[in-house]
Amino acid sequence: MNTDFRLLPLDAAASAARLDSLALCLLLLTGTVAVVLLALMIGFSVRYRAGSKADRTHVPKQGLPVEIAWTVIPLLLFLGIYAWGAVDYVKLYQAPANAMPVFVVAKQWMWETQHKNGRREIGQLHVPLGRPVRLVMTSQDVIHSFFVPDFRIKQDVVPGRYTSIVFTPSRTGEYRLYCAEFCGTEHAMMLGRVVVMPPAAFAQWLEAGPRQPGMAAHGYELYRRYGCSGCHDPGSSVHAPDLTGLLGRRVHLADGRELTADEPYIRDSILLPEKDVVAGYSPIMPSFAGQVGEEDILAIIEYIRESGHDERAK
Repeated sequence: MNTDFRLLPLDAAASAARLDSLALCLLLLTGTVAVVLLALMIGFSVRYRAGSKADRTHVPKQGLPVEIAWTVIPLLLFLGIYAWGAVDYVKLYQAPANAMPVFVVAKQWMWETQHKNGRREIGQLHVPLGRPVRLVMTSQDVIHSFFVPDFRIKQDVVPGRYTSIVFTPSRTGEYRLYCAEFCGTEHAMMLGRVVVMPPAAFAQWLEAGPRQPGMAAHGYELYRRYGCSGCHDPGSSVHAPDLTGLLGRRVHLADGRELTADEPYIRDSILLPEKDVVAGYSPIMPSFAGQVGEEDILAIIEYIRESGHDERAK
């Protein structure tokens, strides 16, 4: 008989232990408050019940210190819990410099993942132990939700935009991947697995896959095929922004706004070029909506990212 009972799933990522501690602390705090209040209610109800001999004289008219204490102390405790949760929340979305990017496209009813070297997976994701992983995700059709209970991560995957989440695997093994958002008739079958491997074994697995161009190389091919280089290369005669090193750069827009160029900004610039026009440039770029698929857009973004790295390395 299997007696391996667990109140919670395995904590297979660094975020899992932190979030479990936060949840346990919140449970203990709220549980203690509830038990203390219940005990006081029962005690006072019994002591001062009708017909009891409890002394009811000298009833206090004011209790300012008590009122301040029961207001300020819970406030400080719950603000502390809020700050703790806010720090852990930010860690799920701020990727460290050494984070490994993986690109995820959700479709009815499957998960498609792609690594930087071009290796693709269907329904599974291989990652190295102990290295932060940043998932950049989008949906090809409806809203999905990337959910790995053992990592304590769940992130909606939305059509028409990019979402991301960061985790650091802390245990080797295989962990179930679910879609946690109803996405159609086969929603319950949209399952997968995340395989956490030792770093050396993961490196061997990554290089042993089918030989194909890396994402940046494929993105460069698409960049030229769709004519992007004809306008955006530094030597082009067309007056268009230089995209070298664009990701992470502050961009000044024609309407006076400023934003940081990220994956959603580049995607919008390809499909909705009139949405965020760069200051000093005319809105002459055509839309590529319906011509470029999500996988191709991700590849072009990766090429632009790598072009920035190459420029800084010179």
